[in-house]
Amino acid sequence: MGALLVIGDVVTDVVARHRGPLAADTDTAAAIRTLPGGAGANVACWAAHSGCADVRLLGRVGADAAAWHERELVACGVRPLLVVDPEAPTGTVICLVDTGASAERTFLTDSGASLRLAPDDWSPALLDGVAHLHLSGYLFFSEPSRALVSVALESARACGVRVSLDPASAGFLTELGVDRFLELVEGVDVLLPSRDEAYLLTGLPDPADAAAKLSRHVPLVVAKQGADGAVVARSGTVRAHVPALPATPRDTTGAGDAFTGAFLAALLGGAEPEEAAAEGCGAGATAVERGGGRPPTGP
Repeated sequence: MGALLVIGDVVTDVVARHRGPLAADTDTAAAIRTLPGGAGANVACWAAHSGCADVRLLGRVGADAAAWHERELVACGVRPLLVVDPEAPTGTVICLVDTGASAERTFLTDSGASLRLAPDDWSPALLDGVAHLHLSGYLFFSEPSRALVSVALESARACGVRVSLDPASAGFLTELGVDRFLELVEGVDVLLPSRDEAYLLTGLPDPADAAAKLSRHVPLVVAKQGADGAVVARSGTVRAHVPALPATPRDTTGAGDAFTGAFLAALLGGAEPEEAAAEGCGAGATAVERGGGRPPTGP
């Protein structure tokens, strides 16, 4: 099995768990924790947790938290390839998590150094021994990191390395524009959108129809549906509806990243996409019953 290289965001998550609506102009009681996060970093950690023996992560952080993030990645079995930004601080995301039945969350995002990855941070040597390259969609939301994606994709195609992408954020996708996004993903082999992202990219409310349409742009689409499992589509045709595993949601932060990490680990291990999606659903169920976006570590 070759290595998995993830390029993406490494951020500090400040998770505030509260029950019910936020109270305007006064206090709302909450349990607040500071945790390592970032979609790209979370995917890498879940891939390692799911059995991928060689997972590497290229990301950009500030000097303020570089050592902490490196230790946390190593503890998860990930080889960190972190660029320390001389000017910008590490990105920070405030996660507001309603601890009611839905466990839904809202993000306030300061991308900081994470979207300052640039072509100068790339070298084709980063693909040595790599069988699969995964890109966090957050890279598409700044000019420097879009330029890095372009050169990384070119290097991957030249080496015959398969490439996957998670669109990452329906809100940022709206700002970028659907046509621009679909143009930028030319050459990607696997797309892993959420339900909202698939709808935004196609305008089709039915998840199966949306996945099928997207798979005419990208050969393999695995559309994550949360509690409804996942839809696998290839070359314009839905191939499978994969059911979710039962779970009692505590915090849905990082559940999609868990799915993606486990899916990629299984795919690299030789599983068919449908089998890999089932592994992804299992990881997603584990993730929603935990706090934060990372898998458990230690014995």
